[in-house]
Amino acid sequence: MPELRQNPITKDWVIIAPERRKRPDQFRHHMVQEKITKPDREEQDKCPFCPGNEEICGKAVLAYYEDFKEHVQSKWTLRVVQNKFPALVKGEETSRITEGTGNFFIKMNGVGYHEVVIEHPEHFQTIATMPCQSVERIISSYIERYQVLIQKPNVELITIFRNNGPQAGTSLRHPHSQIIASPIIPIHIRHTIEEAVRYFDTMGRCIYCNMIEQEKISGKRIISETEHFVAFAPFFSRSPFETWILPKKHRASFAKISPNENKDLARILIDILQLLYHGLDNPDYNYMIHSAPYQEDPADYYHWHLQILPKLYKV
Repeated sequence: MPELRQNPITKDWVIIAPERRKRPDQFRHHMVQEKITKPDREEQDKCPFCPGNEEICGKAVLAYYEDFKEHVQSKWTLRVVQNKFPALVKGEETSRITEGTGNFFIKMNGVGYHEVVIEHPEHFQTIATMPCQSVERIISSYIERYQVLIQKPNVELITIFRNNGPQAGTSLRHPHSQIIASPIIPIHIRHTIEEAVRYFDTMGRCIYCNMIEQEKISGKRIISETEHFVAFAPFFSRSPFETWILPKKHRASFAKISPNENKDLARILIDILQLLYHGLDNPDYNYMIHSAPYQEDPADYYHWHLQILPKLYKV
């Protein structure tokens, strides 16, 4: 059983999951990620996410098919499966457990859900090279699983993220992203919400909506814009080429976007990732969808967004 342990100084929670050390690593013998020049048949044969290897991952909790029906002749276009090496596992006991004199250390069972979105059947695809319809399916799968997982007992926060390349933390090349449903809300997310509340109490409006307005007035950091979304390099970027994608319409929860917004989000996400793919030679990157925690009522002051962080330097 994984554990969640709290740092008594910062109050941050960390996940201790020894089983994750056993996950396969296609990049283990390479200091630098190999650029794709030709298909590697051996790598695909061993890949647990490739068609024909479905039994390795087990039954899908969600799957899309070419003809929208599951039968022997159908070919899947996307699968969501339980992570075989999860950071959190299904369970019910979330009581805090103490250790040390005076109950100094606090921990709890690492209960929750950890799923993998196998984004495409082709091993060497990535979002920057996929057609828009494929990316729309990815976003739809995020929404479907979000809506299911948020109703599970003890789930307080859904985190959706994608690690592209070994420097970003991935161990398999096959295109995939991950969803984690957690029983705790990390302190840094609580802090972000508290600051958004303070701004709303003072100014009477959403700080994210104001940030969109300020960036559009300036224009110098805008990267792409569609009917429903805007993408820009934040004034406070933590790394080169960091990009935020925000909906123009105020909305706290990612799971409530409309079908038209889904299509638009796919277009702008492809646009941004193609700029990185061609302009920076397909760099490693992380992206994460920041959405309101379940127990909050953040309709007025929180604004969901997607953050992209390229990894251009080794740490």
